[in-house]
Amino acid sequence: MDLADLRTRFDERLRTAAFADLDASANGLQVGPEEGEITHVAFAVDAAVETIERAADAGADLLVTHHGLVWGSLDRVAGREYRRIAPLIGNDLALYVSHLPLDAHPALGNAAGLADLLGLDDREPFGALGPEHLGTQGLARDPFSPADLATLLDRELATGARGVQTLDFGPEEIEEIAILTGSGADWLDEAVESETDAFVTGEGKGKLYHEAKEAGIHAFLAGHYATETFGVRSLRDLAEEWGLETTFIERPTGL
Repeated sequence: MDLADLRTRFDERLRTAAFADLDASANGLQVGPEEGEITHVAFAVDAAVETIERAADAGADLLVTHHGLVWGSLDRVAGREYRRIAPLIGNDLALYVSHLPLDAHPALGNAAGLADLLGLDDREPFGALGPEHLGTQGLARDPFSPADLATLLDRELATGARGVQTLDFGPEEIEEIAILTGSGADWLDEAVESETDAFVTGEGKGKLYHEAKEAGIHAFLAGHYATETFGVRSLRDLAEEWGLETTFIERPTGL
C-alpha cells in the first residue's frame, strides 16, 4: 500500500483535521516522504529511540505511535530530537502519529478500548475539550466494588510494579464510570458533574486527592502508558484488515 493512501485512511478514520487547533501534537505523518510503498507497519505508544530501533529491526516501513516527536513546533534537530529522528531517516522508516484523535475516537480510541475492557454500556461522550470529547462514560453491566475494579485494572493492564493507585472515596458499589486515559486529572470535575461513581485515568496531580475526597468519588490511576495501548492496538487491527504485515512493540514504562 502506498504511504499516501495509508495516511489518508488513518487521517479520515481518526478525523485528524478536527483536532488541528486543539492538540499540541503534530498529528499525521511527522517523518517520512509523501509517498512510498508500505508493507510492514510497527505500532507503539511512544516514539522513543528504543521503539524506533525495534521497529527498524523488525523490518517495518512505518511506525505508528500515540506520542510522537513534534509538540507545537520543532525549532532544531539536535540532542534528543536528533537521536530519535536519525534512526528513522537512517532506516528509511516513516513515523505517523495520532494523539488526541486516537484518545477521542468512540470505537478505536484509548477510552473506548478501556470501556470495552470494563464492559460499559449506555456510553456517552466524556472529557470535553472545545467541541470534541476525549473520553467516554458508561454503565457497568455488573456493579464493581472498588477492590474488584482495581484488581481488574491491575490484572489486565501493564501497570508496572506500582500497580493501580486508588483514591477510595466513593460509594461501595460502582456503576457509572467515567474514563479519560493518560493525563486526565483535570476532568475530575466533569466526572463529578456527570454523577459518576468512579473516574478512571492514567495519572493524577496532587490536587486530585482532596478534590476526589471532597466530591465523594473514586479515582483510579492506572498509569499513563497502561491506559493508552488500546488505540494503537486498534490501528494495528485496521492495518491487518488492509493486508499489511504488523508488529506491536510493547514497552511499558510503569508510569
